[in-house]
Amino acid sequence: MRSRFRSDRRLTARMGVTLFLLGLLYVGFVAALIVLLKSWVLVVVVAAGLLGAQYWFSDRVALFAMRGRVVEREEYPELHGVVDRLCAIADMPKPVVAVSDMEMPNAFATGRNPDHAVVCVTTGLLRRLEPDELEGVLAHELSHVAHKDVAVITVASFLGVIAGLIVRFAFYSQIFGGGRRDQNTAVVFAAVMGVSAAVYAISFLLIRALSRYRELAADRAAALLTGRPSVLASALTKVSGDIARIPTKDLRTAQAFNAFYFTPALGRGPSIGQLFSTHPSLEQRLEQLGRISAELGEAAAPGGA
Repeated sequence: MRSRFRSDRRLTARMGVTLFLLGLLYVGFVAALIVLLKSWVLVVVVAAGLLGAQYWFSDRVALFAMRGRVVEREEYPELHGVVDRLCAIADMPKPVVAVSDMEMPNAFATGRNPDHAVVCVTTGLLRRLEPDELEGVLAHELSHVAHKDVAVITVASFLGVIAGLIVRFAFYSQIFGGGRRDQNTAVVFAAVMGVSAAVYAISFLLIRALSRYRELAADRAAALLTGRPSVLASALTKVSGDIARIPTKDLRTAQAFNAFYFTPALGRGPSIGQLFSTHPSLEQRLEQLGRISAELGEAAAPGGA
């Protein structure tokens, strides 16, 4: 089913290229591990099993980690009303609606496809935003679902984790596995670590580049769907400013899910993490929304709107 969120061919192309490159990378990675560890069945079964679990259960894992719970219309009628209205405008299935009892103002979408999606907002976000600002944030999250980049970033992010898991397995199997120890053990271990480090570094950069672009694409799609980019800009400014005032220690748990958030959970001041952020800068996002606002204003002017 195609929604009325404007399609983004550049986003689709970037997702395809990223997955293709990651696929090549991990085929080579698994092949190298099979040669080095001499246990192709275990490597393939573990990698496939974990990837499948991440794809099918990512929504439940994310909700559990962020203390989110599914809420019914009777409990949050205004929230459901906004989601209903946006889904009707966008002509897309309504996702499961959830709320996380967290002071940090934020929102995220997850799920493997539009028919199995979850949109979650924090209570901190609900307390801070006006209804029209909330609509802009939810339109941003729904555009992730419509563009299917939620599933892509879920799979892509997971592939970076598998390298570390397999290295740990190799390390502990060498320590506790018993068997013959010889001079080749250190060479094999060093080779596995080297391959894993290279795979992680390359996948890290690919995923961050895709993540930053998909956030700009979601801002653009949300602004065009609602026709009010200034409202989304207001929500962005408010949420980013409030997150910056939350103590860093309270953000640490949330930072693992930055790739899925409306705005990243970053503390005050510059950090090395901001150099490799999952999101474009606030200035870049506001500049794009400003251009869209001008374009919509120019388009409306001849008609006397």
